[in-house]
Amino acid sequence: MKFTAQQIADILEGTVVGNPDEEVSTLSKIEEGEKGSLTFLSNPKYNSFIYTTNASIAIVNNDFKLERDIFTTLIKVENAYKSFSKLLEFYNEVKNNKLGRENPHFISNSAKIGKNEYIGAFAYIGENVTIGENVKIYPNCYIGDNTVIGNNCILFAGVKIYSETQIGNYCKIHSGCIIGSDGFGFAPNEEGEYKAIPQIGNVIIEDYVDIGSASTIDRATLGSTIIRRGVKLDNQIQIAHNVEVGKNTVIAAQTGIAGSTKIGENCMIGGQVGFAGHLIIGNNVKIQGQSGITKNLKDGDKVQGTPAMNYSDYSKSYVHFRNLPKIVAKVSEIEKELNTQKQ
Repeated sequence: MKFTAQQIADILEGTVVGNPDEEVSTLSKIEEGEKGSLTFLSNPKYNSFIYTTNASIAIVNNDFKLERDIFTTLIKVENAYKSFSKLLEFYNEVKNNKLGRENPHFISNSAKIGKNEYIGAFAYIGENVTIGENVKIYPNCYIGDNTVIGNNCILFAGVKIYSETQIGNYCKIHSGCIIGSDGFGFAPNEEGEYKAIPQIGNVIIEDYVDIGSASTIDRATLGSTIIRRGVKLDNQIQIAHNVEVGKNTVIAAQTGIAGSTKIGENCMIGGQVGFAGHLIIGNNVKIQGQSGITKNLKDGDKVQGTPAMNYSDYSKSYVHFRNLPKIVAKVSEIEKELNTQKQ
């Protein structure tokens, strides 16, 4: 798919300096730009590359001034970085604007699907499923019985949605995610064997939630596992049964949250963080990567470490951790001197 400089300028409300008919079909970094590609320049330390790049079109700030002639066509905008981001969103929408139904696929007669859908090959849509408008379901997706999916959602290839799941509007679920699988609930019998406790709840995902590839959200034992509006989950995250994640919280990769823990709003959680079960985490909490959370945290807490402690205390303590061998040697030396004085 090709776009001219003028078409791009119209989208960005910018001004063309150069050839308005110059065409591009791909994107590139300015230092790696090739003929037929579009790039951008917003950081002054990359200014020199505008004179060496082979990119056909470059987006620059309005106040950018050339020091010598170039062959690249420029599009001047108020903020090059924001404009390029806007263009990426537009490009993504165009690229993913698939419509229709590929074969083979299975859709139950009792399922209801809104307008402008895309159903990829080998997709399965079960009994009494309700799907809104402008939804895209990529190949090899499974949607279990009685699931509800809102408008403008995207399920990328290989997503598995178990029965009774509820998904809001404008959600994006990436490949390999499993939503609504059984929570980790087992009880030992007299012989010490573990018997599964039926997990009869569901998962509720509210509007504007993004879930990264290969993440898992377990259904509740009773009630619901809930992911609130605007939550952003990275890849390979495990969310156990009856967990609740508050709105606009962001969680980085490989974090695991044990059952029935409640996480507040607007939290920032680093990668590989582990949460014990049945905890209450307040709003606006920040947790550094690889921390182990074993107790409740109040609003605004900033923690790090395993078990996690106040971030400021951890930083101060770490200085002493690194110097521990020297401290031990010094203490030993003082003990020797004291023993000598006593003699």
